[in-house]
Amino acid sequence: MNQKSQVRAFYDQVGWQEVSEGVYQNAKYEDLRPVSREYIEKCHLRVKRHLPPEGKYLLDAGSGPIQYPAYLTYSEGYRYRVCADISIVALQEARKRIGERGLFVVADVANLPFKDEAFDGVVSLHTIHHLPRQEHPKAYGELYRTLKPGGSGVAVNGWGWARLSRWVNLPIRVRKTARKGVRTLVRILKRRQSPKKAGRAAAQAELKVAYADKYDYRWLLTHIGTEIPLEIRVWRSVNTSALRFYIHPWLGGRGVLRALFWLEERFPHFFGKHGAYPLVIFRKDA
Repeated sequence: MNQKSQVRAFYDQVGWQEVSEGVYQNAKYEDLRPVSREYIEKCHLRVKRHLPPEGKYLLDAGSGPIQYPAYLTYSEGYRYRVCADISIVALQEARKRIGERGLFVVADVANLPFKDEAFDGVVSLHTIHHLPRQEHPKAYGELYRTLKPGGSGVAVNGWGWARLSRWVNLPIRVRKTARKGVRTLVRILKRRQSPKKAGRAAAQAELKVAYADKYDYRWLLTHIGTEIPLEIRVWRSVNTSALRFYIHPWLGGRGVLRALFWLEERFPHFFGKHGAYPLVIFRKDA
C-alpha cells in the first residue's frame, strides 16, 4: 500500500468514522478536554486572521469533515467553500455541515483540478505532511497557483523536529519507551497469539496511523520558501501529547494555557519555528 492509499484507507475506514454526533475517531489525536478547550479554539481561530475576510470561493484543501466549530468560521464571508479531499467519507461529512454553501471534490492536494487563480483564499490544515516529501513543494505550488492575485492562504502542518517541542516532549518519550518495553515483555511472557488474533492485530496495525512526513522550518524555507513567499507564525506551540501530559485542572491548567497563548501572541515567529505546529502564510501580490 503506497502512502496516499494508506492515508485514504485510514481516514475512510478509521479517522472519519463518527463515534458520536460531530465526534470522530480522529478526535483521539486532539485534546478535547474542558481544561484545554479554550486554548485549542483560540489556536484554531488564528487561521482566520490571515485569510481574506470575504470572497466568492475559499479553497479548503484536505478539508476533512470540517469537524471543529472554529473551522466553519473561515468561510463565513465567502459564497462557496470548495472542499477538496482524498477521502470520500470526509466530503460526505463536510456536506452535512455546510450543505449548499459547499462544493465537494475528490482531489489530491499535489494535483488540484482547478484553474489558475480560482480562489480568493486558500486553507490547508494537517494535509501536506501526509504526502511523500518530494511532493510537498508541488503541493504548496498548487495552493499558490490557484490563489488569486491579492489573495492569501494558510497551511498548518506539524514539524518533525523543533527545538522547543524536543525538550517539552522528552519526558513523554521516556515514558512511551518504558511502556513499550513493558508491552514487549508481556508479549514474550504470553508466548504467541493464535493465528486468528495475530492476523486481526496485523490488519488493525496497518490502519493505525496515517503516513506523515515532517521536517523543520529550515527545510521548508530552503525547498519551498525560495519559490513562494512564506511567513511562519505559530498555530500551536505544543502537541496533544504535551497537553495531556502537563495540563490538568488541579495544576491550574487553564491559566497555564492562557499564559502560553499570551507568549505565542507576543513571539509568534519564535514559537512558529520552534514549537509543534506552524502557521505558514503565503500571499500573492495584486
